[in-house]
Order: sequence, then C-alpha cells, then structure tokens
Amino acid sequence: MAYLSLYRKYRSQTFGDLVGQDHVVKTLQNAISSGRIAHSYLFTGPRGTGKTSSARLLAKALNAENGPTPNPSDDDPICKLIAEGNCVDVVELDAASEAGVENIREAIVDVVEYRPMMARYKIFIIDEVHDLSGKAFDALLKTIEEPPPHIIFILATTEYNKVPPTIRSRCQKFEFHRGSIQDLVTRLSYVAKQEGVTIEPAAVTAIARMADGGFRDALTLLEQAIVTSDGSISVAHVYDQLGLISEELVDGLLQAMREADVPKIIETLNEVARMGRDPRAVLESMLHRLGDLTRVAYGVDIGGSGDTTQEAMLHETAARIGRDVLLNFRSSLSEAHKVIRDISLPRLWLESEIIRIATDRKAPTLAGQGQSAPKQAVVVPVAAPKELNSTETNGQRRDEPRQTESQASPVVESQAPTGNPDFDRVLVAWQEIFADLSKLSKTMSARLLEAKIGSVEGKRVYLEFSRQIDHLWVAEVPKRQSAVVDAFKQKLGEDWEVELGVGKAKAAPAEPQAVELALEGQKLADTVREIFGAN
Repeated sequence: MAYLSLYRKYRSQTFGDLVGQDHVVKTLQNAISSGRIAHSYLFTGPRGTGKTSSARLLAKALNAENGPTPNPSDDDPICKLIAEGNCVDVVELDAASEAGVENIREAIVDVVEYRPMMARYKIFIIDEVHDLSGKAFDALLKTIEEPPPHIIFILATTEYNKVPPTIRSRCQKFEFHRGSIQDLVTRLSYVAKQEGVTIEPAAVTAIARMADGGFRDALTLLEQAIVTSDGSISVAHVYDQLGLISEELVDGLLQAMREADVPKIIETLNEVARMGRDPRAVLESMLHRLGDLTRVAYGVDIGGSGDTTQEAMLHETAARIGRDVLLNFRSSLSEAHKVIRDISLPRLWLESEIIRIATDRKAPTLAGQGQSAPKQAVVVPVAAPKELNSTETNGQRRDEPRQTESQASPVVESQAPTGNPDFDRVLVAWQEIFADLSKLSKTMSARLLEAKIGSVEGKRVYLEFSRQIDHLWVAEVPKRQSAVVDAFKQKLGEDWEVELGVGKAKAAPAEPQAVELALEGQKLADTVREIFGAN
C-alpha cells in the first residue's frame, strides 16, 4: 500500500472526528435532520481548519444510502467511494488551477442538467473559490442562483472578501475557526500514539503553537519530526527541525534587553547564529514567547501541555520583565518583523535593532529604572510671551501641581533657529504638530520623536527621519502619512507640500547674518575667549 501523509491518513471521516468546529458540525447536523438542505454552502476560514474535509463529510451525509443522515456510516458503499475520491457524482475542483470560464462551463454549467448516476445529489466542491476569474464567477452565478433540485454546491475559501457579493448572498456561510492550542495538543498526542511514537509534552505544545491553529499544518510538522527522529521526539529535536530557538534562550535574551545588557545580547545572538538559526525565525520565536508572556502577565489562560515547571517559568519571567516592558518589546519587534524580510544583511540588522530597542532611553517602560533622562528640547521663540494672569505662572495655575519629568509628554528633537524666517516658522509649527500627533497615538509619537525639518524650499517642507524603520512605518500606510501631511497643512496652509525621507537632507538655507556655532564644551569656551579676549 502506498504511503499516506499523516494529514491524509488522519483526515476526519465522521463529523465526530472534526476537531474544534463544533458550531459547524451542530448546524449542519441539525439542518440535515430537519430536512432544511440548502442548494449552496460557503465554507470560509484559515487554511488547514477542515473546510474541504467538512465538504466531503456533508457530501457523504447527503448521499448515504440510508440518508440524508447526520451520522453517515463508514461502511456505506457510497460513503466509501466519496472517501476514496471515486464517486462520479461528487466533483472536486481546484479554482486555483481551473479558474477560467471555459473550465467552469465544461465542468459545471454544461453538465448540471444531467441527473446523478449513483448518488442522491450531484455535489460540486470548489476549493479556493476566490481564485476564479470574473467571467467564471459570472458563468457560475446563474447556476447557483437557480440550480436544479439534484445539484448542491459547496464552496471553500480562505479569502472570503474576494468572493463576489452576488455569490456570497446566495450561499449559506459557515466560518471555520483556528484550532485552540489544547485542541491541537490533544489531536497531535492521539496521532503520535497511533503511530507508536514517544513525544515529550513540551514538544507537542511547540508544534501546536507553530501550526497557528491549522490542523493540517500541525500534522505536517509532526510528520517531519517523526521522519527525522528515532521514534522518540524531544522538545530540543522539534526546535532544531523547525529552526526555532528554545524558550530558555528567548527568556534570557528578553531579560538582557530588559536590563540593557548589550554584551549579553550580542553573546546570545552569536550563540543563536552558531546554531544556524535564521534571523527571521529568531524574531518569530521572540514574538511567540512575548505573546505567551503578555497573556500570562494579564492573567489570560494560554492553555498548553500542563507542564507545571514550564508554566511556573513562564509566570516568573513575565513578572520579572513587567507588563509595560513586554508591551513595548512586542510592539517594537512586530515592526521589526515587517521590515526584516527586505533587509540584505538580516543578522547584523537584527542585532542592531535589538540593541537599539534595549537601550532606547525614550521608551516609557524604562522610565525610573536608573537610565539617564531624555534630551530636553529647546523651543524656538516666536513672539514675546503674553502677560500672565496673577493666578498663573509659566502657563500653569498656582494651585495646580507641576508635571513631574516622568509625567511630561515626549518632546521632539530640538533644532536651532537658522535666521531664515520661513524655516524658523516651520520649526515652530513642527513643535506644535508633534505635540498634536502625540496626543492621537503613542506609537506615532515614538516614530516621529527623532524626525526633524531637513529643508524648506518655498512652500515645500522636507521632513527627515533618522531611521528607515520609522520612515517606512509612516510612509507605507496612507492613513498615517496623510495624518502627518494634513497636520502640516493645518498649521502652515493648504498650499504647502510635505515630503518624507530618510537620511541627510539638504541643509536649510540661512540668512547671511546668521552664523551657526556648532561647538560645545571646551571648544565653545575657547572660541569665546578668542573673540572677546576674555581670560
């Protein structure tokens, strides 16, 4: 007998075998029992969650000799043919490879008038239906709208929104959910036992997490681990096969980031590199672990293998790092994960990015932990200050407490006035724009914190970002870019244009009388003595 992959060997053959989709099973069984059988169904959900298997089960339930029945028997001859893929009255089409209008006409439209040869219904199962062409959907529409009584359509898709509304409105929709960690662990443990394989509980949990709720993906990963093992699968073996890093290493790296221990960060990343791990996989391992730590920190049950030692370590690590730091790391590393796929030297870039995140003094989660305070901005003066009321001092009421440094809003990087009226006007506006945008989004505030005005030419502003990741975060999402551009136009005027960029911009034009002394410390003191002859 030819070898069958695990996901084919353990494909659900009854509604009772369909794990994690109880809402679908119950609804279909009730409809069959009451005789309320629709002429078209639309199964939607992530890959590997049982859509095609459910379509075959529904075909068996409707065409069983003693049916329609909510519990078809495996011994039924029609059900056997359907399970083997040999029933001529159950036609399966893959829209990805048969997307054209001619394919649909030949396979469906031209044959729907013929009655089934051996079964009760002629059933068409169209997988990934969203891949059909527009004309193919048009050809299918009339048939789905008014099908003959012996025809039933079961459409499956992973991208529901790509299915035309005219098709969606004529189908009964069933949403398939991702399997929970516990459902996947239970199923994987059962399959491993049936295959005579010994596997550590932590290894089962690791596979379940990597499958991301997909039963087919989980069985494929388990099969890979079985093939490369000697009959006993450890968690270290699973990590090695999946290209991941252990939870202990991830926890150590996160703790080093928490303490801004740069030597430890570099040492850990070098160890990971020696293991041959891909930098992208390192980021994924960190994000998976941060997800678990965040849930634990907020008291959310994450399921799992029931290993008390692992759970205790998870709670201890979450408490040691802290909620705010976990959220900060999770946000920053998620942004890094979006960018790393386009980086030519991902290992060096990842090391630099992790060090930057760890040592970022502006992160609110690190405030009060002994780090140096952020730089103070120098606000460009515009006009003489207005006279203060007797009840106010420096813009605050006397009976109100002053904001402490830790409570103050973030301040954008300061720039010295140039003497050019247009440029200095934009500098003042930029201070106000940053303050307004910071109130709308903390993430936007963090991304704009180190941006500065690069140049002003006529009514065109060049906003310069010091880091590419910050520029991409703003520029690649139209909604974010529009927020920045609109803020400038509100302050400066609708006829102004704003350009976003990275790196060194053109120097701002200065008036002839303006002289910039880019000196500090001892050099500045020496210059003063030289000019004024002071001792």
